Amino acid sequence: MAHDVPEPAESLLTSEPLVTHLATCVEKRPHVAPVWYLYDDGKLEIVTGGKKLANIKRNPRVACSIEKSADGSTEWMVSLLGTATVIDDAAAFAETNRRINAKYGASEEAYSENTLVEIEIGSVSVQRYDED
Repeated sequence: MAHDVPEPAESLLTSEPLVTHLATCVEKRPHVAPVWYLYDDGKLEIVTGGKKLANIKRNPRVACSIEKSADGSTEWMVSLLGTATVIDDAAAFAETNRRINAKYGASEEAYSENTLVEIEIGSVSVQRYDED
């Protein structure tokens, strides 16, 4: 079941091109890797391949951690637990890949060998460190 992401978390997730650390699981062990993302309409969208994609296909339960730091000090973090779904739709992949590449300054055709994955968010944790 999807969880409503509170507005402060949505603002942070869309504020700038940050990296999420995507945690997947294989053989009862975690695998964590940084990935670019889009947050849109209550879901996190990524394009990925390799070990991350293979892990998601075996076990769709994932976690994501996004953090913003300045000069070594954390300003805020958002932690998400969710369920990943591999989307086998060429048009949806092309559009999401184009948007992600634009967000992060990559060429439009970069990472065209990857696969679209949508993460339905099950729970959200937000922590701000820059507020008094």
